[in-house]
Amino acid sequence: MSLSLTCTSLSFAWPDGTPVFDGLDAAFGPGRTGLVGVNGSGKSTLLKLLAGQLTPADGTVRVSGEVGHLPQNVTLDTASRVDEALGIAARRTALHAIEAGDVAEEHFEAVGDDWDVEERALATLGELGLGHVGLDRTVGEVSGGESVLLRLAALLLRRPDVLLLDEPTNNLDLYARRRLYTAVETWPGPMVVVSHDRELLELVDQIADLRSGAITWYGGRFSAYEEALAVEQEAAERMVRVAESDLRKQKRELTDAHVTLARRRRYGQKMYDNKREPRAVMRLRKRSAQESAGKYRLLHEEKLTEARERLDEAVEAVRDDDEIRVDLPYTAVPAGRSVLTVRELELAYGRRVKGGLDLHGPERIALTGRNGAGKTTLLRTIAGELEPVSGEATVHVPLRFLPQRLDVLDGELSVAENVARFAPGATDNRVRARLARFLFRGGRADQRAGTLSGGELFRATLAALMLAEPAPQLLMLDEPTNNLDMASVRQLTSALESYEGALIVASHDLPFLDSIGITRRLLMEEGELKEIKTEAVGYPT
Repeated sequence: MSLSLTCTSLSFAWPDGTPVFDGLDAAFGPGRTGLVGVNGSGKSTLLKLLAGQLTPADGTVRVSGEVGHLPQNVTLDTASRVDEALGIAARRTALHAIEAGDVAEEHFEAVGDDWDVEERALATLGELGLGHVGLDRTVGEVSGGESVLLRLAALLLRRPDVLLLDEPTNNLDLYARRRLYTAVETWPGPMVVVSHDRELLELVDQIADLRSGAITWYGGRFSAYEEALAVEQEAAERMVRVAESDLRKQKRELTDAHVTLARRRRYGQKMYDNKREPRAVMRLRKRSAQESAGKYRLLHEEKLTEARERLDEAVEAVRDDDEIRVDLPYTAVPAGRSVLTVRELELAYGRRVKGGLDLHGPERIALTGRNGAGKTTLLRTIAGELEPVSGEATVHVPLRFLPQRLDVLDGELSVAENVARFAPGATDNRVRARLARFLFRGGRADQRAGTLSGGELFRATLAALMLAEPAPQLLMLDEPTNNLDMASVRQLTSALESYEGALIVASHDLPFLDSIGITRRLLMEEGELKEIKTEAVGYPT
């Protein structure tokens, strides 16, 4: 029997009653499926339901075979060893005991048939570019991107029948992404992958578009999906124009009908007043005219209602992904103003900034480098979260830092309450008016931060930092496009276009960096910070 995942009449809502799915039907068969949709549409929730990590309120999930799930946010115990993270520690310990001459039965039971567990583990790590990570090292010694690959390696070692990947390229440098692409291409069983990485989505066999609680299927890769969607949207917009024209026509005809009926009423009243016919005949004609007029009016009102419904349906088919609007005072930095000064900075974990680094005016710096090179360490040191070993990093303007982990907000507070913490002088109305610019309108501003999707959490965190008082004139972003769908990346780009302060962005997303007007590129390599040519793209791999 072919392996598959099937959802039947699946319903799910969050504890606060917010519905996610209501009667969803879907079947994921053999091959690789790219699951796409705007942030908050329920992609991660659906993967968790498929993996059995969440229980549906109604309906069923059927899976043939074992499921392996790589979540969006990978959290590993930094004190544990790599072999523990891979799930092979017990078998490895038993194997070493047997090799040392201990023939206790429990050791053989622990090993089972997996006598080559160490060789397989090392081979899998090597295939994912983690050959330098020993099995006895601690997880705390690997970078955020390497921890993602480590979790993937653990799944591959388990050999599940079905693989679910949620934004697997988050935090991965270009080299690591290529390793992951290879793993995806060579995966033999069914796979469902949620991602905003276009290159990864070009490796899938079909696209499942999750929107408004339902899935629409498109055969082929992401580029084919985009082409099909463009054709659909063009047709949908054409239908809106037709429906709008029909609505205008029906409004005119209804107005004409009212004029005609008014004339008939005046003529009938005139005839009645002149009493040119017997009163009984006149009453009969008047009643007949009223009935006819009522039917005539009702006919045109029904046509108008139908035209409005057709327009509503046509508008519903057109996708309208709102854009973030940022209009902040006091963020502009004059061209000669000193924003950041770094001198002979030695960071934790052996990283350093030789000589110095100066940032003036509204410069936009891209900070690139492989996973583990020290980009996050540098940003956290500049932000004052880490003490330097030696040297100094001095910020001369108001600074805000958006970390990779998005752990800035209090999950128990609402979005509005979180923003108010950063702008204590702002009134509630002012906070909500500003949040509307970040697409948190009405009741959305009252949603608890802990229930937000990855993209929504990013948007709320960005709002809190951008709306903080005083307004930031230096904004530092660490892998900001992680967890964002493509519409949200466009929203972020739009927000940064209207930001007038200085910017430092650590990112592996080269198209995104190219879109935000980077003026300088810095590379963390071999423990040192180096400046590279502005026109250069990527970095040595």
